[in-house]
Amino acid sequence: MSLDVALRHRFPAADLDLAFTAPPGVTALFGPSGAGKTSVANAVAGLLRPDAGHVRLNGRTLFEDGTWTPPHLRRVGYVFQEARLFPHLTVRRNLLYGAPDDRGLAHIADLLDIAPLLPRRPANLSGGERQRVAIGRALLQAPDLLILDEPLSALDAARKDDILPYLERLAAEASIPMLYVSHSLAEVIRLASHVALIANGRLAGFGRPEDVFSDPLLAAHLGPRAAGAVVSGDVTAQDPDGLAVIATPMGDLVLPLPVAVGQPARLRIMAEDVIIARARPEGLSALNVLPARVLDLHAQGATVMVRLTCGGDQLLLARITRRSATALDLAPGTPVHAILKSAALVVQS
Repeated sequence: MSLDVALRHRFPAADLDLAFTAPPGVTALFGPSGAGKTSVANAVAGLLRPDAGHVRLNGRTLFEDGTWTPPHLRRVGYVFQEARLFPHLTVRRNLLYGAPDDRGLAHIADLLDIAPLLPRRPANLSGGERQRVAIGRALLQAPDLLILDEPLSALDAARKDDILPYLERLAAEASIPMLYVSHSLAEVIRLASHVALIANGRLAGFGRPEDVFSDPLLAAHLGPRAAGAVVSGDVTAQDPDGLAVIATPMGDLVLPLPVAVGQPARLRIMAEDVIIARARPEGLSALNVLPARVLDLHAQGATVMVRLTCGGDQLLLARITRRSATALDLAPGTPVHAILKSAALVVQS
């Protein structure tokens, strides 16, 4: 199953002109506010009719010259920023609104842990519970594609933490492609199998999160705190002092994280949190010092984005000053040591 999109549309403030093919799994439309992410989602759903291009879902042409499938016939489930539930209906009746039948109700209620909520009304639900019901309603319409447009933006941090595990389960178990619209780096890295980076109505980059966020050529579009490495690993030990040992392709990392042994983990290591040394340093408080090799360098004003390889082909990105790069005499192939000041745990399942 796949989604093939090519869109051109003129807006008063900016133009939309991009194309991509989303494979099965979760494709995140990522970028700053106003970049065009929701416009893409609306065009796919049929809520916006573009000036030109096409939208093809699993081989069905939904939009192209001379072809226009209205929204209600596209078999696209859409979850908005607000749950938009009917206040006078119970959760059960909200879930089944628009569904062909109730055969999938028990499974969806179990998947999203909303079975105890079925007799209640939306006014008696938390924000996270309402969003889970909205997601369940979209799934029960048996869609060929599920679009989630900033589904967590209206929730506080605690409610986001509550609902993210359910989105992870949905991403792992759903057999349909999903478009996830967000400007939250943590959400995208946690959920997406592919990222469409959108900037000023154009597609700046497309690929796996590991590749997009570690591409130094995309750093200007990502923002100062988004460029960096995405590293997957497994928790192999939890020491008595609270430090967890995580086995990764670039070696074992020791981090102060409360995680259980045996769990997989995904880490985000920002380019600004990596220091480069030519020789292995001594007498540092940093616990993670990894042998690496310079892959390439990209000057950006007074700074340089240095792409490193660790443990074979694991990519790591470091942002240093041009003066430091010159003083270290860095060049492609130079052996170095990467010192990690910190790393953030963005997912564990």
